[in-house]
Amino acid sequence: MIAGWPVILGGVGLFLAGMIILTEGLRSLAGGSLRGLLSKYTKSPASGALAGAFTTALIQSSSATIVTAVGFVGAGMLTFSQSLGIIFGANIGTTLTGWLVALLGFKIKLGLLALPLVLLGVIFKIYGRGVSKHIGWALVGFSLLFIGIATMQEGAAVFEGMIMPSMFPPDTLFGRLQLVLIGMAVTLVTQSSSAGVATAMVALASGAVSFPQAAAMVIGMDVGTTFTAALATIGGSTPMRRTGYAHVIYNILTGVMAFFLLGPATTILNTIGITSSVEGSAQIGLALFHTFFNIVGVVLILPFTMPFARLVRRLVPEEKPHLAGLLDKHLLKEPAAAADAAIFTVCKIRDQQFQCLEEALSHKHMPDQIQDKLDDIDRAITATRLYVQEIRAEVGSVEHHRLIEAMHALDHLRRLHRRCMKDGLGAVIAKDWRLQRLSGVLRRSLQWLASAQEKGRADQAYAAKLFTLMQRQNSGYRKRVMREASIQPSSDEALLRRLDGMRWLMRVTYHLWRIRAHTQ
Repeated sequence: MIAGWPVILGGVGLFLAGMIILTEGLRSLAGGSLRGLLSKYTKSPASGALAGAFTTALIQSSSATIVTAVGFVGAGMLTFSQSLGIIFGANIGTTLTGWLVALLGFKIKLGLLALPLVLLGVIFKIYGRGVSKHIGWALVGFSLLFIGIATMQEGAAVFEGMIMPSMFPPDTLFGRLQLVLIGMAVTLVTQSSSAGVATAMVALASGAVSFPQAAAMVIGMDVGTTFTAALATIGGSTPMRRTGYAHVIYNILTGVMAFFLLGPATTILNTIGITSSVEGSAQIGLALFHTFFNIVGVVLILPFTMPFARLVRRLVPEEKPHLAGLLDKHLLKEPAAAADAAIFTVCKIRDQQFQCLEEALSHKHMPDQIQDKLDDIDRAITATRLYVQEIRAEVGSVEHHRLIEAMHALDHLRRLHRRCMKDGLGAVIAKDWRLQRLSGVLRRSLQWLASAQEKGRADQAYAAKLFTLMQRQNSGYRKRVMREASIQPSSDEALLRRLDGMRWLMRVTYHLWRIRAHTQ
């Protein structure tokens, strides 16, 4: 009897390892295409639910899908209400694993066939290039799933006839509540609802539990999977915590509904014979029930997405906004989502820096309010640079290229910030009508750039033309100042201050151009 438990636990471990490897392989295989799918088709909660279900089914990870949605919200690509559709749909997509286990693990029994596939997948992983390498890794994970199922079945066979449904809480209202709690506990231990569902199917196949008992545990596993995500959001940014709350509340509501649907669903499935003793039928019934109540939950919640979003916003109110508030450490496990948050933060810093520069050009001396904003910008630049350095994007990937662009933008923002901190230049510019005129051109250009940004217009070419104009003006201005100094001598300090003022305007426009080029 004792020998059965190590085999069962080993089978669960193999299944979990398979899930992790399969997810890694599929995500590498998909690249950035799934992110594009999510952002492109999430125009409403309904389309978001479809995109979330499809994405999760493909990459076999609801957590990865939800974290990607959080990154989109943080980057301003999606509203929180739109992201809720992705969260709802991810619950449907994750039920695909149950179908794979029920159909291929119990009906076809791929465990033995999967053993040579592991070797084939490893060969592809070691010697393959590009896509074939990722296919090989996904094949290893896929094979380990069914080896794990076969191992669990082998271990459970030792207990056949020894562990009976009567040893578990009875099929009563209170008994089902206990079974739901057991399902939640299993998910908290394994950190995977898919592994929990597979374990329930093995127990159902060995006769250790009845169909209603297994179904009650699956409900608990569906609810339990949210607590891992909720714990991961503690101390996170507002979008991250809102997503965690939304996931928990929605899954609890769906679990309560499924709990009351369990009786009627069991009766219907018994009537059509899908929970019969025919090998594999009960497991298909369990997968069907799991998918059914998740689909019903999405259909019922979609019309109330906006009120649901308002409820979550009340539970997690917006914190005092600050420039680096979206740089959530929890996003670092998803490089693409972390890159979204970093780049959006860079754009926020850019807009704030441009606004401060425009305000500074209107004064002879730096007002305290602008100085406070510049101090915030300085802290945000430092925080963003450190955050970007922690993102582990694959060299040559789209995310890696985007992060390089962000680092270039941060470098120019730092240089522009230092130039903005030069107090007293405003007084010099105000005394020279030529510098004052060019200062007005720069100020109006900043206003135009802000307007273009709001309307989504490309303005890199405009910034480049502004810098070219300032270069020409710098050359002509230096010649005029030198000629005037030879005719009417002035102090060396005054001469240098005037030249420094022109150089300041030219360098500022250069940084504006490069920042716009790197944040398009």
